[in-house]
Amino acid sequence: MSLPPLHITRARVLRPEGWTDAPLGLAGGVLTAAAVGRAIDLSGYLVLPGIVDIHGDGFERHVARRRGAMMDMEEGLLSAAAELAVNGITTAMLAQFYSWEGGLRSPDFARAVIDAHARARAIAIPDLHLQLRVETHMLDDYPEILRLVRDHAIRQVVFNDHLPHDRLAAGRTIPRLTGTALKSRRSPEAHLALMQALHARRDEVPEAVSALARDLAGAGAIVGHHDAQRAEDVAFWARAGVSLAEFPETQAAAEAARAQGGAIVLGAPNVNRGGSHKGNASATELVGQGLCDALASDYHYPAPRRAVLQLAARGILPLEAAWPLISSGPAAILGFADRGRLAAGLRADLVVLDAATHQVAATISGGRLAYMAGEVAARFVA
Repeated sequence: MSLPPLHITRARVLRPEGWTDAPLGLAGGVLTAAAVGRAIDLSGYLVLPGIVDIHGDGFERHVARRRGAMMDMEEGLLSAAAELAVNGITTAMLAQFYSWEGGLRSPDFARAVIDAHARARAIAIPDLHLQLRVETHMLDDYPEILRLVRDHAIRQVVFNDHLPHDRLAAGRTIPRLTGTALKSRRSPEAHLALMQALHARRDEVPEAVSALARDLAGAGAIVGHHDAQRAEDVAFWARAGVSLAEFPETQAAAEAARAQGGAIVLGAPNVNRGGSHKGNASATELVGQGLCDALASDYHYPAPRRAVLQLAARGILPLEAAWPLISSGPAAILGFADRGRLAAGLRADLVVLDAATHQVAATISGGRLAYMAGEVAARFVA
């Protein structure tokens, strides 16, 4: 149920035109131009658009806490939704692998997450959507992937390629083969044979994946590519009609994505850490060069808020220019015209931050209270 009509007063509110202290109204799950209902004094707080997390797999900690001890998946997703709300995230893309790698990345696990998502989404207050991360060389699975997207209205598909092609081509040892094989419930020999078989069909992939990308887009999915290393990689995807670049690993790949006119998504933890944990391009530097349209939680749900606060603190961007990287920027990429900004008629998605500490005090998604704690709660219930 939505909150009753109310309007927020005396807060610093980030609207599309900048900071203002004008009242912000909420009624029927949307924002209003008029000051409706009871006045809520939020002096000492910042009110910003709710965070739209365009790519995050932190939910895995909730649906599969330990190998071989799967908890109820629907309950796990609801627990993840609570964590999202605590971190100011009002819309989340749950990034689920569909991969030969097995375990939490297997097709069977993906189908289980898809089924659980359909049940949890009806209950969770943050708006939960699915991103399917598809391994390009799983050619025999392409019809099933397209069916899943169509049948379950999966909003986004991103292509990956995690095969160690150089080592497979040279017949060299595959790092961590035994451990990854055990996670996939295969013997090392069977796991290696599968990788070799997929690698052997590499010449079939370009034409087939281009056709799949077109079919997925025709089914309504937003299609992207992940971890591009070279400008040539970006150019290939552009020819396939795929312009969204997630986590380009090099400056050259990011520049090529921008030259192709595509959107660029970077990892917020890269900003938090001051660099990539894998030695890839610095997200902070790319943001400073205008080579970023959205920051994603990746694997850590506190990261988006913390990243934009760090960008502001370092003087890379003022907060009002950094915050759109986690609100209106990802919303636009995902085709959500009804959120990402605080403007009359849009979804009432907002996060309330303590102006002094920048901690999340409250999260409202679609006009429903998702999270509230501390002193701010007394102002709403008084």
